[in-house]
Amino acid sequence: MADILAENLSGKAVMGSDGTELGMLYNITMDLKTGALSDLLVTPNEELSPAQVPFDRDESGRFHVPVADVQAVKDYIVVRT
Repeated sequence: MADILAENLSGKAVMGSDGTELGMLYNITMDLKTGALSDLLVTPNEELSPAQVPFDRDESGRFHVPVADVQAVKDYIVVRT
C-alpha cells in the first residue's frame, strides 16, 4: 500500500468489504513505544445496527477497527468485515 498522510484520512468514510458503510474515520491510535498503528476509531453510521459490525466499541460508541483489517484506501477506507 502506498504511503498516505494521516491528515488526508481525517473524516474519510469507512466501508466494510461487503459494501456496508460503517461510518467516518474519527482518529487513529498507535503504540507510542513502537510507533506502530493500532486501530482506526470510526464514528458509526447512524442507520447501522451495532449487531451488524464485528468490531469492539468504546464508551463513546466508536468502532475500534484493527489496522490489520484495512484492505484499501481510496475514495473510502475499505476494511475486512
